Amino acid sequence: YLPDGYFDLLVVDEGHEYKNSGSAQGQAMGVLAAKARKTVLLTGTLMGGYADDLFYLLFRILTCRMIEDGYRPNSRGSMAPAAMSFMRDHGVLKDIYSERDNQSHKTAKGKKLSVRTVKAPGFGPKGIHRFVLPFTVFLKLKDIGGNILPDYQEELVDVPMALDQGSAYQKLAGTLAVELRQALARRDTTLLGVVLNVLLAWPDCCFRPEVVKHPRSKETLAFVPSIFADDELMPKEKALLDLCLSEKAKNRKVLAYSVYTGTRDTTSRLKRLLEQAGLKVAVLRASVDTSRREDWILDQVDRGVDVLITNPELVKTGLDLLDFPTIAFMQTGYNVYTLQQAARRSWRIGQKHPVRVVFFGYAQSSQITCLQLMAKKIAVAQSTSGDVPESGLDSLNQDGDSVEMALARQLIAV
Repeated sequence: YLPDGYFDLLVVDEGHEYKNSGSAQGQAMGVLAAKARKTVLLTGTLMGGYADDLFYLLFRILTCRMIEDGYRPNSRGSMAPAAMSFMRDHGVLKDIYSERDNQSHKTAKGKKLSVRTVKAPGFGPKGIHRFVLPFTVFLKLKDIGGNILPDYQEELVDVPMALDQGSAYQKLAGTLAVELRQALARRDTTLLGVVLNVLLAWPDCCFRPEVVKHPRSKETLAFVPSIFADDELMPKEKALLDLCLSEKAKNRKVLAYSVYTGTRDTTSRLKRLLEQAGLKVAVLRASVDTSRREDWILDQVDRGVDVLITNPELVKTGLDLLDFPTIAFMQTGYNVYTLQQAARRSWRIGQKHPVRVVFFGYAQSSQITCLQLMAKKIAVAQSTSGDVPESGLDSLNQDGDSVEMALARQLIAV
């Protein structure tokens, strides 16, 4: 209903939140951008490691340039082919060819060749030159000068599993590898997500029995009894406890992230174990309304809390947690936007203390595979912004694609 050019300037904060193809807020932003003479997109995380992270943002704010380069809707109005073309032109796509015996021939033997295309982290210099550099100002807080921010340090801590825990994990991984290998041979990929979730979560949740069922047939694929008692510290929990006690001795509060806050909830257990060691602990849950979270956290600080436990999704934007200069990731998940935003919640203007971010991962487990992919995606995201990566995860940096496929290859190679 508004004429073109109705607004002189549209300012879009947290611009990365509008990158998805079918999101209502992304489409609304595109409509407003079409009615504005100029659009300024503000974000601290320009991309998540893949070239198509930028495609829909660029199409919504640089529509003419994208159409000039041939990226336009097809005859049915779908942008998916254009997004794939953009990914092929400026990102990294892997064409995977598979050859297998064709049993359909009755009088002759034959081979059947199939191909599938998967995306991998990466954004080419041509895309940066064409779509990023002419329209982007990269401003870091350190560029303002005057030592406005304290030091920032990231660490990766490989935590060895306990003997029983490691043995049970290897047995579970072996069992699931056999099932996954058989499923993939049948061209059935439904087990990939199940295997990924179980092998990432089990080392942190082995204080309760684990039953793995096929998502379709509901057949039991594996069963692992609980390894640790309710009052028995697991190795990663012991590492977190040592960190919290050490930081408390330095009068530093700790923000601990756990991605398992639903069905596999670990936060209640962490709270109980840390409190048994004499620490004051609070858990921020999704039941606390977004508008009240900052006040809720300040109330906990006033009560003398030593450790705040929460899911990184709950605090990734809009909060300055200056009272917690030490941040510990018990798990990271695999969303680069969430990870980068959550890791810098206390490294903000006004912070007076050095910020320390610690990533915990169980050695020789799928958690390390996950961290490897995150390291790659972060490196791509930072290099697109003109930064040389300085992440503690950078020591794991390797080429790769999705977590699921990396995990599948790792398992099948066993």
